[in-house]
Amino acid sequence: MIKFIKNFRKDEDGAVTVDWVVLTAAVVGLAAVAYTAIGDGTKGVADSVGGALTTTAGNVVSDVKINPTAAAD
Repeated sequence: MIKFIKNFRKDEDGAVTVDWVVLTAAVVGLAAVAYTAIGDGTKGVADSVGGALTTTAGNVVSDVKINPTAAAD
């Protein structure tokens, strides 16, 4: 029985597993934080680009004047 207890105490397989679980959880947590930060940033950029395109398209359409009589000539 004493031999079993000594071997059990020296065995580090469980400790290595716990280390990997903690490390994996930390990586997953950091990935979630990064995903959120990148998602928020790209949404802001996309909204800005969309607004600029809408404004530019509105200006271009209002600058174009169609003369129906010129097409008949």
